Amino acid sequence: MSAHCMLTGAQPGFGNRISHSHRRTSRRFDPNIQSKRYWLPSEGRYVRLRLSAKGIKTVDAIGVEAAVARIRARGGKV
Repeated sequence: MSAHCMLTGAQPGFGNRISHSHRRTSRRFDPNIQSKRYWLPSEGRYVRLRLSAKGIKTVDAIGVEAAVARIRARGGKV
């Protein structure tokens, strides 16, 4: 699953495109996923995280150590 936030768990939503004549075809609403590199002082290395825009704001608020702890608690590999 490529469009997936490691921290918040945001993933694509699905819906319909509706044309002018009201024909409906399937579409995807992808989250705004960005790849961002953070310095992890406890391990002395950089980690690259795939986060949504909301996930980046969360890391700014709680810190990278707490964010990595949450990702690992969810079973994610960092």
